[in-house]
This record gives sequence, structure tokens and C-alpha cells, in this order.
Amino acid sequence: MGKKTISRREFLKRATVATVGAVGFPYVVSSSALGRAGNVAASERITVGSVGVGPQGTGVMRNFMGQKDARVVAICDLKAPRRKEIKNLVDKHYQNNDCATYEDFRELMERDDIDVVSIATTDHWHVLVALAAARAGKDIYLEKPMGLSVAEDQTLREVCHRYGRAFQFGTQQRSDRNFRFACELALNERIGKLHTINVWSPGSASGGDPKPVPEPDWLDYDMWLGPAPYTPYTKDRCSNRLWWFISDYALGFIAGWGIHPIDIAIWGGGEKVACPVEVEGTGSWPSPDGVCDTARNWNVVCKYASGVTMNFTGWPCREEWPKRYGKIQSHGTAFEGTDGWVQVNRGGLIAHPKELLSTEFGPNEIQLTRSGNHVRNLLDCVKSRDETICNIDTAVQGDIVCQISDIAIRLEQKLRWDPEKELFVNNEPANRMLKRAMRSPWRL
Repeated sequence: MGKKTISRREFLKRATVATVGAVGFPYVVSSSALGRAGNVAASERITVGSVGVGPQGTGVMRNFMGQKDARVVAICDLKAPRRKEIKNLVDKHYQNNDCATYEDFRELMERDDIDVVSIATTDHWHVLVALAAARAGKDIYLEKPMGLSVAEDQTLREVCHRYGRAFQFGTQQRSDRNFRFACELALNERIGKLHTINVWSPGSASGGDPKPVPEPDWLDYDMWLGPAPYTPYTKDRCSNRLWWFISDYALGFIAGWGIHPIDIAIWGGGEKVACPVEVEGTGSWPSPDGVCDTARNWNVVCKYASGVTMNFTGWPCREEWPKRYGKIQSHGTAFEGTDGWVQVNRGGLIAHPKELLSTEFGPNEIQLTRSGNHVRNLLDCVKSRDETICNIDTAVQGDIVCQISDIAIRLEQKLRWDPEKELFVNNEPANRMLKRAMRSPWRL
């Protein structure tokens, strides 16, 4: 008898049953055919549901729509006008009326014909929605940052491993050649022995009218709050202009933007930043007259047991850095070694000496994973079950740096972090800040 071939979808179905059958998880892999997608057979197509379709979520969704072997079949958003607008966008792209819309993400998770869930909600919903996706057998694209506490990060990591889910974190700079090249220069010691990493990002905003106003009829405000404490609705509270900077829903840009250059620092620092660290710093805080209460700026110093020091600030960054690196943007990561330095941001790559920019790496040197598109990398890993370029373990490592930096500036004291135990050493007040209560009935 000849060898029988099976489709990707059938392979994943068998693999998933074998992986999670021991825990009795009733997972059914998608099998419906959902129209034309170039020359890709329906059985080979990866179906996608998008939860949170604001500007960032829609951008990620469009990337999925641009991949011939992916198909967006459902969207979920708490804002009714946004649901209507994005459904029309998806239907126009596929020239049909098939895109389903949901107000409650749990209904989308119940569908057994969805392979991947893309999540770009407000930050305080990130982990809860991702947990629901993993437990429903979906692979995950999660926008950054991850959680509002280290405990949230840890729970998501454990569940992704338990259910064998592919996970991609939205730190898309890893899919850019310049960032990868800068990290390879540091890892291969082409700048000499690494001793300092300088990291900066945009700072947080302040303000916001604290006067309560009626809740809009197009938003389920209680659901929007979800696990966050109840607070009367105020003007623009749920807009992208403000919620980033309200501590009930986010850590501010110390995590929301800071995770981008921190992630590159983690990538290029390698083992030298995967060790015990002392962290201390200060923050500047907004006026209590508004609703925003996350640090407007910060100055954090992380001293690793390896001898590497990481300096992490908001914008404007330290005055000496533009003088040292030349023209820089409001974000960036710089690696400094005994023989030179390299600085990278979304505007380009600068190095000293300049000859570093023409470096070619040999077969025995460290060469990091190549990815030209963050969504494409996830889709390839959904098929192969390989690790993505920013998998769950890597994502948690970077997110924790942002978390402990925020705790350090709030306590204004030197903290020692044990990365093996994932606890502060001999500091119970700081360890209590690794968890955060959730409003009933929501829980991890």
C-alpha cells in the first residue's frame, strides 16, 4: 500500500490530540473551507480571529489578511462602531459578507474553526484573552506588553506550555534586519566585551478630565473594565489617548513602549542579562488632578551579575546619549563594548567604528533567527510547530524587566531580582507587588 499523505490541518489535529489528550482537553482543529485564498487549498489555510481591532489590532489583522495562507474569519471589539467598520473592511477584502463579529471574546473562542487568535485589546485584558485562546486550543499573536503583573505573565507562560500553543509576542522589531544585526554584533563581541546597554523609549502622558460623564450607549463599559476596579466613566477614559497611562489598565510606556527597546536589549544581551540583577531607579509622576497616574519618565539602572549594566529611561533620554550616538530618535537600544558600540532604532543603525556596519558573520558565529515579517513567522511556526522569533519564554523575560523596573521606581529602593525563583530577594513588600487583584468574576 502506498504512503498516505495528510494535510496540515489533519496533522495538527492528530498532534494536538496526542499532546493534550492526557489532560482531557476537548480540542477540535478547524476544518471548514472558507472561500478562495489565492491558490492555497482550504485545508491548508490558517484561520484567524482578531480580538481588539483598534488601530494597532487592525494593523496586525491587515498583515494576516496579506498572507495567502491565512484567512480572517471573525473580529471582536467592545465598541460597536469599530466592529461595523472593521467587518466592512474585512468583507471588502475578501469580496463577501462572511466576517463574523463578536462583542464578547469568549464567544469567538468557542468556534472550533479558528486556528489563531490575534489579540490587541487594552493591556489589562491581554493575559485573560490570551489564556482563553490557549485553553481553547488556539495559537496566539499577542500585542505587547504582556500583563499588568509578573503573576499574569507566569500564568500565561505555564498555560501556553501546557497546551502546546505557538505564541508570537508583538515585538516586531525582531523581524527587522537592523535590530537583528545590532544584536549579532553584540553577541559575537565584534564591539569587544559587552559592558553597558542603554535603552530609551517615549515617556508617558498626563492629564485627562476626571469628571464622571454618562457612559456611551455604543460601549459595554462594565465589560471594558473587566478585571479592573470599578471607576465611573470619564471623558476619553477608553480612548487610545488615555488608557495607556492609567495604572488600572496599563503600566504606562515604561512597558507599553519600553518593551520594544528592552526586548532588543534582551536579544542582544543574551546570557549576560539572563542572570541575577540589582535594579533601582526613580520616576517622575503626573499631577493628581488628572486621571493618568503612570510614570511620565523614569531612570532605571539594572546591574547584572555578569558585570553588564543596563540603563533604561523614558524620553527625553540622558543628555549624554545624543552627544555620544549622534542624531537619535525617541527610542533605541545601544550596546557598548570595550572596542566599540552599536546603536539601533527604527530610523536606522549607527556604529563606532563605522567599519562594524560591513561585518559578515562566519558559520561558527552566532546568527540569530531571520524573519522579515512577524505575522509570517508565526504562521510558519503554526505549521512547523517550531518556536517563533519572540516565543512565550522570551516574551516573559522581557516583560518582567519592565515590571520590575516599574516596581523599583514606585518603591524608590534598590531591589535584587532572582530570575530562577522569579522573586525579589528578601523583600516581601516588593514581592507583594508581583501580583494584582482582579475584580470578580474575572481570575487567572
